[in-house]
Parts: sequence; C-alpha cells; structure tokens
Amino acid sequence: MAENLYQSRIPVVPRSVKGRFRATKYAILFIAYGVYFLLPWLRWHRASGPDQAVFFDIVGRKFYLFDLVVFAQDIFWLAGILIIGAFLLFYVTSVAGRVFCGYFCFQTLWTDVFILIERLVQGERNARIKLLNSPMNGEKFFKLFLTKLLWFLMAFLTGLAFTMYWGNAPDLLVQFMTGEAPFPAYATTLFLTATTFVMAGLAREQVCTYMCPYARFQGVMFDQDTLTVAYDQKRGEAEHGRSKPSKGLIALEDRHDKGYGECIDCGYCVQVCPTGIDIRNGMQYQCISCALCIDACDTIMDSINYPRGLVRYSSENELHGSKRHWLKPKNLGYGLAILAVSALLVWSVTTRDLTQLSVSQIRQPLYVVLSDGRIQNRYELKITNKSDQVQYYKMELEGLPGAELDMGHFADLSLKMGESVQLHVQIKQDATQKRQSQKKFSFVLQGTGPGSHPSVKHPAMFYQP
Repeated sequence: MAENLYQSRIPVVPRSVKGRFRATKYAILFIAYGVYFLLPWLRWHRASGPDQAVFFDIVGRKFYLFDLVVFAQDIFWLAGILIIGAFLLFYVTSVAGRVFCGYFCFQTLWTDVFILIERLVQGERNARIKLLNSPMNGEKFFKLFLTKLLWFLMAFLTGLAFTMYWGNAPDLLVQFMTGEAPFPAYATTLFLTATTFVMAGLAREQVCTYMCPYARFQGVMFDQDTLTVAYDQKRGEAEHGRSKPSKGLIALEDRHDKGYGECIDCGYCVQVCPTGIDIRNGMQYQCISCALCIDACDTIMDSINYPRGLVRYSSENELHGSKRHWLKPKNLGYGLAILAVSALLVWSVTTRDLTQLSVSQIRQPLYVVLSDGRIQNRYELKITNKSDQVQYYKMELEGLPGAELDMGHFADLSLKMGESVQLHVQIKQDATQKRQSQKKFSFVLQGTGPGSHPSVKHPAMFYQP
C-alpha cells in the first residue's frame, strides 16, 4: 500500500468574537475598503490632464497622484517606496511581530469579508460545521451556491475597482459594461476576480501557511523582545495544568490552592483563530498576530471574573518576568534607514526638474567631415515638460565657441503639460588647429516667456579627427 505523503486539508471554520482588537480590525477594514473602492471616483481639478485624483495613464506613460504627476523617467521613486516599505516591514516585525499580516495584509482584509459573507448565509460556526458534514440536499446546495455567488460578486468588484485606476473611471465603467473597453481591462478584471475568489474564498489560511514567504522568514527577525500574541503558560497551567470549571474549581482562589491554572480549557481561542492554531502550544509560524484569541480569552475571563491577560501581546522576556527592551541597535538601524530613504525621496520629489533634457550622441558615424571642411556631429535630444502649463524653450550651446546648432524646423519649442518631443540635431564647427579628438560642451535649454522654468544643462562631447 502506497504511503500517503500529503495530508488532506482540514477546513478551518472560525467563530465570531467581539472585543477591542476585533473592533480595530473592522475599523481598518472599513478604511481600507473605502480607499480602495472609492478612490478611482474621486475627482481632482488640474490645469490640464484628467480630473481623476489617482489615474495610471499607461498610454501617456504618466501616473497622476493628486497634484503629483509621475513620469516614466521618475520610476526610481518606486524603488524608493519599495525600499521604505521593506525596511518598515522589517522594523515593525522586529518590534511588534506579524501585526502587518493580522491587520493590513490584503489577504487578511479580503478573507475577513469572505468569512462575513459565509457567516451571513450559513450561520455561526456550529451551523457551518453541521452544514459542512451533512449530506448534500436542497438546503445545503442553496446555501453553498449563494455563498459562492456572493464571493464571486465580491471578487468581481475587487477586480473591477482595480481596473478603474487605469482609465477615467466613469467612462471606463460604461465601456466595460457595454463591451467596448480594451481587452486588457477585461483580462485584468478576470484575473483579479479569479485570484481573489481562490485566495480569499477557497485557500484562505493556506495562503498564509504555505504560499506567503513572509510566514517562513519572519522568525529570523524575532528576538526575545519582539511583541507577539502569547499565552501565559505559567499562569494558565500552574502545577497541575488547565482544567474545566467543576465543583471546587470555579473560584480563582480554589484553583490556585489546588494547583490548577487559570485556563478553563474552553477552546474559544482556538475556535476564533483564522488559521486554526492553538495559541497555547506556543509560538507558531502560522500565527498572523490578529489578536482575536486575545479578545476571545478576555471575553471568557470577564464572564467568570478572572483577570484579563492570560493571552496577550507580550515578549518572551516579559513572560519570564524580565523587562522588554525595544530600543535596540537593530531597530534603530531600521528606523534610521526608513528616515534616510524617506527624506531622500521627499527631497527628490520636491526638488525635481520640471523640464527634463536627455542627450545621446548618434555614433554611426561618430563625426562627418563636410565639403567646406567643417566637422559635423549628430545628437538625439528628448525634452519633456513636467509642469502643469505650456512651456516655451530655446536651445543654446555652451563651451563650443563658433559652433552652429542646426535644429531643422525647431528653432523655438513649445510643449504642453506632460508633452515630450524627440529631436535630431546637428552641430557643425570648424576643425581646430589643436589635435583634440574630443571636446566637452553643454546643451542649454533656456525657458522663455512668463512662468518659464530655470535653464537646464546637459553635458555632451564633440568629436573630430
């Protein structure tokens, strides 16, 4: 008989719970969904360009973020944001454990809503377990079908909302519903609908347990001072372990006198866990630090007049009676890195050039000797106006006396907001008596007219025999 190498999935059916951490998660969920679904519909007045607050214009290669317009040339800002996000994740994990997963991760936020839908249709935990184990009949088919249908609608709205960021939302929605939207709009919506349905509806805790790499490498950032969801084993187990309330083991004093811990083994902390673990077994990589088990335990402790905190946010040092030290060189290093990169990013955004000039030399051939003896070099210029108004320019040369700049029909330039122009220009100059094969000079793009930008220089090289 062949050995079974894979364990079948044991469905996790979480129970609802009330408490301060559950309320916090609902508040974050409300804010996150409000931002995600409503932001594409927020209008924003600009001198030119779309009136959508957040708009990712792939065709025009521009991202509109309120008053900030990000061009393709500014892609390094994305690198800065990713670096900040990475160091911030490292810092938070080192100080407070896996709280990002428990409160802010998309997988957690969407799974919460899918569980709410399931609970709305099928009932509380016991009813859902009973339905799961019952044979197929009309009621079970209807409830499962309705659950999956509502999941699909939620997944579809998720994919559609994401697509709305990449076009003018009102127009794109009409085009989408009438079959006139571009193919990528349908492909993106379909892909996100499918992945959301599978990840938040069918896979759920398996994403956090098996698919997410963060669950595997988070342990290397933990230390004895990291704040995690922890069970106070000394208080909960005492000398003889946990025990359910019974005659002579109800009052807290009686349990202490007889050597039993304060955990009454109700199992509520296990029933509310979205990943299905028992926090009383110690730290486990499946724990996403959502703190629902804390709410569950506090609810039970309040009902039997026991002090709260049997399950709580705590560090290993605190559990053993020592003081927690969070201000450590590792954490300071993460914090300084976040501040440094953030300051650099802010400086880059606030001091960015509103006119961009790039120069590349056409090297085939490197130079040409004209019939009148002059030397000609050719260059390719790209000029971009990053401001929110029309700009007028003229091009000059600096450091190349006596040279003639031939720009064809573009002696004077005017560019609209976000407009770019690519020019092929020639520079002609008499051959110098000095044996210089190359000379340094600069292209100078000078703004003209009211509200013009400061001049922009770009170094280049002039080659001759």
